[in-house]
Amino acid sequence: RILPRLLSLSLPSSPTSKLLIRPSRLPPRGPFLPRCAALSQLAAPQTVDHSDEPQEVQVKLPLDRLFLPPGASVTPGDEEVVTARVLKGSNIVLGTYARGDAQVVNADFIKSSVRPDDCPRDGLPEFALVGRSNVGKSSLLNSLVRRKRLALTSKKPGKTQCINHFKINDSWYLVDLPGYGYASAPQVARKDWDEFTRNYFLSRDNLVSVFLLIDASIPAKNIDLDYASWLGQNKVPMTLVFTKCDKRKKKKNGGKRPEENVECFQNLIREYFEAAPPWIMTSSVTNQGRDEILLHMSQLRNYWRKH
Repeated sequence: RILPRLLSLSLPSSPTSKLLIRPSRLPPRGPFLPRCAALSQLAAPQTVDHSDEPQEVQVKLPLDRLFLPPGASVTPGDEEVVTARVLKGSNIVLGTYARGDAQVVNADFIKSSVRPDDCPRDGLPEFALVGRSNVGKSSLLNSLVRRKRLALTSKKPGKTQCINHFKINDSWYLVDLPGYGYASAPQVARKDWDEFTRNYFLSRDNLVSVFLLIDASIPAKNIDLDYASWLGQNKVPMTLVFTKCDKRKKKKNGGKRPEENVECFQNLIREYFEAAPPWIMTSSVTNQGRDEILLHMSQLRNYWRKH
């Protein structure tokens, strides 16, 4: 089963055409859930402070830049209700399918695979984490499950070389995939990682969404934009996860705050997509975005199971 999505991609008719994202049919929206700690009423746009103290900045987003989850819709007069349901540090609206099953109770490593055919075949829903080497995939995974060493981290990029499945709550999987763009790895190894990773995306029927990790502490990279574009062209559901949002660069040295790098990436993405994909800001150091990611996964997972 493939997750029916709010956003459905149509391929460009020519190399210069933009990818178009159009709304798909969804069931009628139900009542919104009560507020929870991960929700934040959107504040007015703020002036960015370049002090070294980490702080989360929440800015107001127009409706056309918000991600409505499956099962949600906007009708005239709903604007204030919708914007009040945006998850903090993201453009993701919390919908009716986000329920009380978001927290991680237990997490276990199941197996490593080098081919999609070798992956678990129990049909449980999966969320895959992928990104440039050293973007912080393993650190984010450990933060999500509140375990320091469930996924091994390393200062040397390229530690993950297989498709690693971690079973969560005995009911769904987090999947850690090899990083891309690691220049120090042998060319043959990089080609193999890239091939079986992309084959996994295209052949895994129980893949609910790919979480594409982007380093928010540095300016946007073309390789990340290219990867996002490839996922879009192949109609693979995607969420952008901005990592290292706790890092602050000094303005006098030419550095930008994570919020500015995130905004820059969003502007570049709009060159390829008509509507904004879901995105969220995170930090494995401060655990920023952890509860928000789990809520987002919960509503996607529950919709996938029902449909």
